[in-house]
Amino acid sequence: MSEKYDFAVIGAGIAGASVAAHLSETTSVALLEMETQPGYHTTGRSAAMFAPGYGPQPIRALTRASEPFFANPPEGFAENDLLSPRDVIMIARSDQIGAVDDLMAELAGDTHVERVDGPTAGSLHPLLRGGYPAAGVLDRTGSDIDVNALHQGFLRLFRSRSGDLTTRAEVTGMERRDGQWHLTTAAGVIRAATVVNAAGAWADRIGQMSGAERIGLIPKRRTALIVDAPDGMAVDHLPLVVDIDEDFYMKPDAGRLLISPANEDPMEPCDAQPEELDIAYCIDRIETAFDLQVRRISNRWAGLRSFVVDKSPVVGFSSTAEGFFWLAGQGGYGIQTSPALSRYAAALARGEPGPEDILSCGLNPDSLRPDRPALSG
Repeated sequence: MSEKYDFAVIGAGIAGASVAAHLSETTSVALLEMETQPGYHTTGRSAAMFAPGYGPQPIRALTRASEPFFANPPEGFAENDLLSPRDVIMIARSDQIGAVDDLMAELAGDTHVERVDGPTAGSLHPLLRGGYPAAGVLDRTGSDIDVNALHQGFLRLFRSRSGDLTTRAEVTGMERRDGQWHLTTAAGVIRAATVVNAAGAWADRIGQMSGAERIGLIPKRRTALIVDAPDGMAVDHLPLVVDIDEDFYMKPDAGRLLISPANEDPMEPCDAQPEELDIAYCIDRIETAFDLQVRRISNRWAGLRSFVVDKSPVVGFSSTAEGFFWLAGQGGYGIQTSPALSRYAAALARGEPGPEDILSCGLNPDSLRPDRPALSG
């Protein structure tokens, strides 16, 4: 590993890998990962969907701007398609109808979603208990994302552009001297003019180390399980079903069912593991909404999704630490927004304006700034 670079990107999950791939096209980049492999914590535990109607407004804009990349990635980026179509249905009980009204009002300009009544919502998934959904919001533009292919594609692109990836390189110290960051890592000391903080759940810790402002990042644990589908039932074609208040979700997974209580339990950055109470909540919610009895759990895991208060990413240079660039707070949207968000972040980090095609999708740059009012309280 060379000791001096234009950029040092901390974290080799989807955020770090994708922004490093773009930066390395024209600059020298060191990509530093504290674990033995990139994407160990959050990226490698994600069951991501491409859902244009999912998330706050900046996320929806970034998702729309990412669609051309998913549909037509660079030649050699991945062996197979990155997206596999899957409908998304957000269901509501009778006491949740107000949430359907609110969501449809928020998505009034989006023609890809439609409101459906209870029987129609129930007919879209044969396991939904009769009478459980009173209404739903159907999105027929959703897709499963091949997360590993996307992540590895960005890493491969980064390496092809002479980027340096170093694992087991936890950053333990940072000092700014003579216009350069001096990073002490487990793999040695490197220098870089600019540091890009893509450290996921650890991003606020890296920020404190550098003297940057605090952004109020909160890592939150989410649990997921793989369970058997009913005997003889083919499920791979079924939609993703999400509770309108995100109290649970279910999606097919290679002939089985991936279920989650959609929990968001605040915790310190760590190697998150599922807790028995979360598993119990998950099974109870799924068995209440679906005609399914969970007899055996094939696999269980947990991952950290990191949010700031308004649940939009934090992207831009620090106002208190020279040459320190934030790329954090993607929450549960980091995979589906990564093509556009990484290109946008790379442009800003190089001192360029945000790409016009991304801005034209409705992205307001002020909604991502580290000094936005929502983060100052």
